[in-house]
Amino acid sequence: MAFKPLSALRRGFGMLWRVVDVSRRTFMNLLFLLFVIIVVMILTSGGPKPIGDKTALVLDLKGDLVEQYQSSFQDTVLDTVGGDSKRSVRLRDLLTVLDAAAKDKSIGTVVLLLDQMDGGGMAMLREIGAAIDRVKASGKKVIAWGGTYDQKRYLVASHADEIYVHPMGMVLIEGFGGRRNYYRDALDKLGVTVNLIKVGTYKSFAEPYIANGPSEAAQEADSFLYNALWQDYTAQVEKNRKLPAGSVAKWIETLPQQMEAAGGSAAKVAQAAKLVDGLKTQDEIRAMLVKRGVYEDRIKSFRQVGYHDYLARHQPKPFGDAVGVITAAGNITEGTSGPNTVGGITTANLIRQAREDEQIKAIVLRVDSPGGSAYGSELIRRELELTRAAGKPVVVSMGSVAASGGYWISMAADEVIADPATITGSIGVFTILPTAEKVSDKLGIHTGGVTTTWLADAYNPLRPIDPRFSQLIQSSINHVYSEFTSKAAQARKTTAAKIDEVGQGRVWTGAQARERGLVDRLGSYRDALASAAKRAKLGEDYRVAYVERPVSRVERFLNMMGASTAQAVNIQVRLGLLEEAIPSGPMAQVAQDMAWLKDVADGRKPFAAVTHCLCGTP
Repeated sequence: MAFKPLSALRRGFGMLWRVVDVSRRTFMNLLFLLFVIIVVMILTSGGPKPIGDKTALVLDLKGDLVEQYQSSFQDTVLDTVGGDSKRSVRLRDLLTVLDAAAKDKSIGTVVLLLDQMDGGGMAMLREIGAAIDRVKASGKKVIAWGGTYDQKRYLVASHADEIYVHPMGMVLIEGFGGRRNYYRDALDKLGVTVNLIKVGTYKSFAEPYIANGPSEAAQEADSFLYNALWQDYTAQVEKNRKLPAGSVAKWIETLPQQMEAAGGSAAKVAQAAKLVDGLKTQDEIRAMLVKRGVYEDRIKSFRQVGYHDYLARHQPKPFGDAVGVITAAGNITEGTSGPNTVGGITTANLIRQAREDEQIKAIVLRVDSPGGSAYGSELIRRELELTRAAGKPVVVSMGSVAASGGYWISMAADEVIADPATITGSIGVFTILPTAEKVSDKLGIHTGGVTTTWLADAYNPLRPIDPRFSQLIQSSINHVYSEFTSKAAQARKTTAAKIDEVGQGRVWTGAQARERGLVDRLGSYRDALASAAKRAKLGEDYRVAYVERPVSRVERFLNMMGASTAQAVNIQVRLGLLEEAIPSGPMAQVAQDMAWLKDVADGRKPFAAVTHCLCGTP
């Protein structure tokens, strides 16, 4: 029989395909079997092991305190060096845990370990403090222990019944305020001219690029703001620790003498000032908790449950009428959201999604943003306006910062609730146009060509800005400011002239904003949820549904493999699937400021109206 190559090839290919097909079916069957085994194990496990009486809830809080999970390049570096992801503590999770503990008869004590807790603005810290107070009101003891209490950690710890510090530790309360870098001379030396066009006497965000120091208006506004925040901080600490008014300021003024008298022991100085109740090592704290609680031989320590374990026991209900919560945390951009940003399109889509969800009866917008793109802010505000028109109540809960664009997106709400320490306002608009004609002169670079109109090359970074273009932009910025003030006036039921009086780019605390009619009342995130539920006529048994950006397929896969959302984002950064952030280090602020200026120069548009405040979380 003659050899037929094509027939042999077909037979070989058929055998190969059968092998592949059998392997595929075998793999899928094994995968399905594994899935069935996991489901059976979950159904027969009976849920988490019950918590015994007199259990201590140990809150070992590690990482940045955030409104929503974030990622940065420095996190990735920490991953690489330390073999683990830098954790974040999400505010809503911590509040869930504390409020659950207040109602849980099995929890006898809450232990706060704060050495590795970082970040968080005053409003967030006050939220945690109020939750700790609710735990104490339920009759449970709250104990704080740490090695180093910085200003933020100590504010949280001050709400505890007892505060202990390591004998080699310290309490460091410094006050508010600081210095910022100014680049006028440096940019002049480089040959870069920054053209600032703005509306608002107090709109000081761009001052570092056009001056060598803060303006008198900026100094005035900052002094008014920081002094109010400092008074609020010291009043809280003195109330919590039952100290006379003015004790904290007096303690700081005489700190060098106190340190010398205590032989250089910062821990003893803190104890003498009654900022802490005692000096104890970690093993001494453990022995104290064993004595007060229940000893468990299995772990050779007191009966306890950890933060993440306890949180897993108290997840929100998946079904039923709900208040939808959308978080707007970070700088506002026009498009889609990346890490640490509020995308105008992304957030608007989330609001629309919540509006069209029949189970969501009201929306709470949690704002923690210093602003950004005016256009991106308007996309968000408009969707909230449409949501109210559709009959769903909207309540804004202001976090640590809700200023400029962060205030803009808050203007279409039935009610705006701010914390007394929220940084808000900053109603003003600006744009900056950097040019480098002096650089081109130094380097001998020349430009030339033909344009059909003057506007085609009106903004060329290598030439001085055309005065006609400056006039055009000023008109546009004036219009955006007019839109800002008129929309704010409509939302606050007042006149644009009165909004202009408290606008002009000036920032206020939440308490100051309330006095000036910029917010409806002072309160917490919890108050905002309750208000939204009441406006939607929901009962007390409503659920909270967090409406967030869809998880990408890469993140979903990594989550299936056991990585957290933060780790998944970090891995994508490392693989080049997401953009890196600015690295940390001594020059981090300079790098960040210059990167921001470069972003403006590289923007898609010839200019952008920016509603951003020179403010952050002090």
